[in-house]
Amino acid sequence: MKIKEAMAILNLETLLQRTIEWLLTSGLRIILIILLSWLLLKLTKKISERFLNFIIRQKDDVEFQKRTHTLGTIVRYILIFAILSISSMTILKELGINIGPVLTAAGIVGLAVGFGAQSLVKDVISGFFMILEDQIRVGDVVEIAGKSGFVEKISLKTTVLRDLAGNVHCVPNGLIQVVTNMTKEYSRYVFDIGVAYKEDVDRVIGVIKEIDEDMRNDPDFKNDIIEPIEILGLDQFASSSIIIKARTTTLPIKQWRVGREFNKRLKKRFDELGIEIPFPHVTLFMGTDKHGNQPPIKIVKEDK
Repeated sequence: MKIKEAMAILNLETLLQRTIEWLLTSGLRIILIILLSWLLLKLTKKISERFLNFIIRQKDDVEFQKRTHTLGTIVRYILIFAILSISSMTILKELGINIGPVLTAAGIVGLAVGFGAQSLVKDVISGFFMILEDQIRVGDVVEIAGKSGFVEKISLKTTVLRDLAGNVHCVPNGLIQVVTNMTKEYSRYVFDIGVAYKEDVDRVIGVIKEIDEDMRNDPDFKNDIIEPIEILGLDQFASSSIIIKARTTTLPIKQWRVGREFNKRLKKRFDELGIEIPFPHVTLFMGTDKHGNQPPIKIVKEDK
């Protein structure tokens, strides 16, 4: 019994000694890693918040602030994930666990997930760069992936549009190849104004400028119009009219309101001045025989 008790005491002393040695070496390093990771996480949060607040204060734009906050949140999560991954791998190594198989398994799992979720990864990456490059913002009117409408929501995965009829389109960001933003910084409305060939072009242009000046002096529209109308000139000779092209520059999303009012006033003014807005004309040529004579036109009236 005394020998067994002595062996047990010896084993206990050996275990205690090894435990103390481990605590003074690997255990101490693990504690330091945990503390360092905790400090890095705290610093990451504080520094990112202060940096975001600094950037947001530079520009008094709600959508810019939203975009900056979204990007800052994404970057912060990436940094947190990197810190936790590195600290976890280091702690496993200090515990004597071979991290090679763990990394291999993680790589295989990540590869499998990547193959299974290629569209999701594509959506997220496309959404990230779309937000980063400020291609569209909430409140813009855009055309993407064959759909157009008012942007109601933007996330890393999808962009939500509502069209003129009230239909909601949820477009995966990975499908967006070309973005047509009709309301970024300013907007324009292009006019193709057709008048009869007999009309004086300079007179018509004068009327167009007069209507534009009236609207820029109108309290209901003057704040929407950024600059005087730009007359591009006589654009084409159409089948039954000549086309004068012009364009006006407005605040974002105001171009349709201004354009419709301009068209209404122009039509009323043309009517007052007797300027003709022609409808399509058709000229019938019945042909001639070999002697140059035209056959008579036979008109039949049917009673109903």
